[in-house]
Amino acid sequence: MGPAAVRTRVKICGITRAQDARAAAEAGADAIGLVFYPPSPRFLSTERAAEIRDALPPFVQTVALFVNADAAQIAQVLGRVKPGMLQFHGEESPDFCAQFGLPYIKACRVRQGVDLLKYLRPFAGASAWLLDSFVEAYGGVGERFDWSLAPRGLERPLVLSGGLDRGNVAEAVRTLRPWAVDVSSGVESAKGIKDAAKIADFISEVRHADV
Repeated sequence: MGPAAVRTRVKICGITRAQDARAAAEAGADAIGLVFYPPSPRFLSTERAAEIRDALPPFVQTVALFVNADAAQIAQVLGRVKPGMLQFHGEESPDFCAQFGLPYIKACRVRQGVDLLKYLRPFAGASAWLLDSFVEAYGGVGERFDWSLAPRGLERPLVLSGGLDRGNVAEAVRTLRPWAVDVSSGVESAKGIKDAAKIADFISEVRHADV
């Protein structure tokens, strides 16, 4: 089976409402992202995150996203929300990421002059490596990076993020053939408020690119 025959997985990140989680699931999303980074406009309390998790149908993965959180904060989320996977966007070490007994994704913010492989290879225990745009604020600002900077033949599955939307995701999938794409602001009507039609259009574009 060639890479073009693989179904690209889709994660809708920064979900803040139960109805948006259901819309993502109904459109065919494989996972949703729950943000536990307090400066983010998409930040969730553990109680709200648990409500969103409970609104999901089966077989849709919940991913808890952290940026330089301490272990106690993460343990609190795990105890209440029970996500299926963790996603680390800060300067966490490989040992830190691995200590929680859950599969995890490690993000690297892409910019000219950053040796992506040197940064990511210590995270060989990650389920996937995520490439995101380098911006001063972490995440969800709608800026894409230069896809030519993405190394090919990574040792871990590639999750592509950063500035994706229904207008460019098909090109991204055809260009890089990632294992998954991760979108937040590109399917929103306002920060943290997802648009069901945009989600459906985004996933439809991914499916067309897979064919």
